[in-house]
Amino acid sequence: MSTDNGVGGARVTPRGEDVAAAPPGASADSADSGAAAGSVGSGAAAGSVGSGAPAGSAGSGASTAARLQALFEGHRLTPTQRRIAHCMVRRAADAPFLSSVELAELAGVSQPSVTRFAVALGFDGYPALRKHLREVAPAGPEAHEGSYNEYQQAVLAEIDNLRHLAALLADPAPVVRAGRLLAGSRPLPVLGLRAASAQARGFTYFARKVHPDVRLLDEGGTILADRVDAARHAGATVLLCFALPRHPREVVEGLEYAREAGLTVVTVADSAFAPVARHSDLLLPAAVGTGLAFDTACAPMLLGRVLLEAMCDALPDAQARLEEFDAKAAERGLFVE
Repeated sequence: MSTDNGVGGARVTPRGEDVAAAPPGASADSADSGAAAGSVGSGAAAGSVGSGAPAGSAGSGASTAARLQALFEGHRLTPTQRRIAHCMVRRAADAPFLSSVELAELAGVSQPSVTRFAVALGFDGYPALRKHLREVAPAGPEAHEGSYNEYQQAVLAEIDNLRHLAALLADPAPVVRAGRLLAGSRPLPVLGLRAASAQARGFTYFARKVHPDVRLLDEGGTILADRVDAARHAGATVLLCFALPRHPREVVEGLEYAREAGLTVVTVADSAFAPVARHSDLLLPAAVGTGLAFDTACAPMLLGRVLLEAMCDALPDAQARLEEFDAKAAERGLFVE
């Protein structure tokens, strides 16, 4: 199983790449997945990672499942590795005493995947991870009261991401500036590939109701370069990009090409340290959730809608266009409400 997902940060100043390569010898079950240990999302509880006793474990008053969840949350795990983590949380009482073979069988993965999972968490191997688990999550009665299952934890992590986004928006200046840039570009190309395609498509759908010419760029390679050229020749001055992990090489190259063509690049990304940061003129971060096998992107989606609002505020005829659309929709009976 593979994915394009990642983890988010929260600085505005563009910086360099922060994506680490997968461990040598990775097998097919993780070939298309990142494993950069130590990446921290806005809602993560983990700190730096070492081979001895990685930070991020919950306090002694927490349940074993909560301590395990805290250990896993701050790391860039592949879908296969997340499956192992979820299995360990579900079998929290047994996890510190399972062999790598037993854990692999319970999670439905290969034994080498369990080893790579331990390494991704910053340990020398699975024995070191199991030793650590026995120290921080000893066997004993579970304090279920006040604890949450993995699905609830994923939702709560997304709520934390949204709270963090709200804190960033306390200074609306970057979003207001971005809205003005987007409103002034005719046409306005919107780029989003792989995991970010849904964000780009959603923004484009609504933006076309108020902006006279919005162009969705959802294909990479040489076609992307052709479409960037066409937009630039038609008068575009700005390109909006939605960039989510795992970050496709085509997006990085596409943004570099767009800037060379003279376009100003506004990017919504999971982190200010994402690989697209150095190719962006204005980067707005919104963290993604990593509690499930595939990342959740509630904060980037909401930030896209906020950008849409800022663009509407900068378009003098936005309200008139919306009213015209509503009138035509009523005439045509587009909606059942």
